[in-house]
Amino acid sequence: MGETSYMEQELRSQPETWRAAARIGSGDNPLPAAGARVAVVGCGTSWFMAQAYAALREGSGQGVTDAFAASEAFLGKARGYDAVVAITRSGTTTEVLRLLEELRGGTPTVTVLGDEDTPATSLSDETVALPFADEKSVVQTRFATSALALLRAHLGEDLSSAVGDAEAALTAPLEQEWLDAEQFSFLGTGWTFGLANEAALKMREASQSWTESYPAMEYRHGPIAIAAPGRVTWLFGQAPEGLQGDVEATGARFVHHGGRDPLADLVLVHRVALERARARGLDPDNPRSLTRSVMLDG
Repeated sequence: MGETSYMEQELRSQPETWRAAARIGSGDNPLPAAGARVAVVGCGTSWFMAQAYAALREGSGQGVTDAFAASEAFLGKARGYDAVVAITRSGTTTEVLRLLEELRGGTPTVTVLGDEDTPATSLSDETVALPFADEKSVVQTRFATSALALLRAHLGEDLSSAVGDAEAALTAPLEQEWLDAEQFSFLGTGWTFGLANEAALKMREASQSWTESYPAMEYRHGPIAIAAPGRVTWLFGQAPEGLQGDVEATGARFVHHGGRDPLADLVLVHRVALERARARGLDPDNPRSLTRSVMLDG
């Protein structure tokens, strides 16, 4: 892999795209107002961003918010949702389009997307486009994090510190132990569990790495059995008491950057995934068995 892969260009642009997304999120937009009962849907990476947003929105007292994989969404009238937010980079993902079609004329929909010139636009009641965050690499980086930056700003968060932390993450040293590790377990609490899921997915997609992800408190209920020397347990967000000691007792490496915004820590994982791909002679822009959008027949 050369130094000009799309993945590298796109992951390095994240501070800039977060600023742009935050301006949209804090301005006049059709995203659900505080108090609305909301479902958030997506596939793959977008589902994990939905998980993070749902936890943040409900945790900040702005209303019941549930996250679903688009293929497994329970959105019937009995659940009483006031709005459905869909997240899709391509605007062509089959499961998202089917869901938007089913909701037409019923529950209002708002879709966050990278490309407005796609079927999702006509199927949605409202859209929020982030064309500056759209990507050429199959492996998503900046669209997903920019969508979450947009949503965090809409919740009233100031993203200035997160942007600064992302800039620092782009120049932070990458430890050789991370590049050589046999296995990664990513953990999170609250909204950062969605980030843990996304970190694991990025490592699988880009570098075919063996990765798992869990809620941090659940890790000790079985999954810690996989921890061992030569393996890494990486925590996003707040560290549960005693977890670091439990992991280190196994001989595994415990990684926790508590002073950094967790979304910026995901940027660091993007860099690790890219370098692991390069070390293995892989092309993260075109991973094995993957396409930019999943479009199903029939």
